Amino acid sequence: MSERYDIAIVGSGPAGLSAAINAKIRNKNIIVFGSKDLSSKIVKAPKINNYLGLPGVTGEQLKEHFKKHVEDMEIEITTERVNNIYAMGDYFALMVNDKTYEATTVILTTGIEFSKPLPGEMEFLGRGVGYCATCDAPLYKGKVATVVGYNKESVEETNFISEIVGKVNFIPMFKDEYSLNPNIEVIKSIPKEVLGTDKVNKLVLKDGEVSTDAVFILKDSISPGQLVPGLEMDEMHIKVNRKMETNLPGLYAAGDITGKPYQYIKAAGEGQMAGLNAVSYIDNKNKASENK
Repeated sequence: MSERYDIAIVGSGPAGLSAAINAKIRNKNIIVFGSKDLSSKIVKAPKINNYLGLPGVTGEQLKEHFKKHVEDMEIEITTERVNNIYAMGDYFALMVNDKTYEATTVILTTGIEFSKPLPGEMEFLGRGVGYCATCDAPLYKGKVATVVGYNKESVEETNFISEIVGKVNFIPMFKDEYSLNPNIEVIKSIPKEVLGTDKVNKLVLKDGEVSTDAVFILKDSISPGQLVPGLEMDEMHIKVNRKMETNLPGLYAAGDITGKPYQYIKAAGEGQMAGLNAVSYIDNKNKASENK
């Protein structure tokens, strides 16, 4: 049986780090999924004038303050990408490539750096559309798989599955250099729609189409509605109450993903609320178990 964490935090921006700090202070066993750089967006801010106590701080300086704080508290960042989160009743299962993590509660702080799903993407999710090529490749032995890659990590996954499936198409959605196995066909176009009947059989492109049994969409972040089945969304944002609770018991959300204003200090405040309420949820659950 794998270790079960008290709280899994998905995202390492101001909301996620604030949640982590407050949960760690209260002696909870936490895991934080994110980037070693913490937040790619914050460093782009030339000057932040409304962060209380730090007037005129730059994004880079604020990131360094965050980094020192979490390092001083010995909070580590797990750089693995969470592909799916499933509510299992008493806990949540977080799928990370070929591993599963378990946590009593989850706090989503993923920001809003994701694009809208392609037409047909949600309809065929689990029926040919997937977000983890290495996980699902064995299902397509001898078949055709098409990878839509938004980052360099997608190249590694594409090379891996090219040794398992029958044929691989790779559609690069980024401009950096990359090295692919010679048996991979590169298609330089833009995906427009996923088509099929019971399962995927075609990907429509800007200038044509490709027959395929699977479409793997590999990007840094996906919509929480795609990440967590059954999660209630309000257009691009996760629907939460004042306690930062979602419609799924034990699942919280904080930061930009819950709505405007998209401000660092708002995100940090919501992260604290989510962290404290997740702690209360766990404590109440433990008390109820002891009283049985």
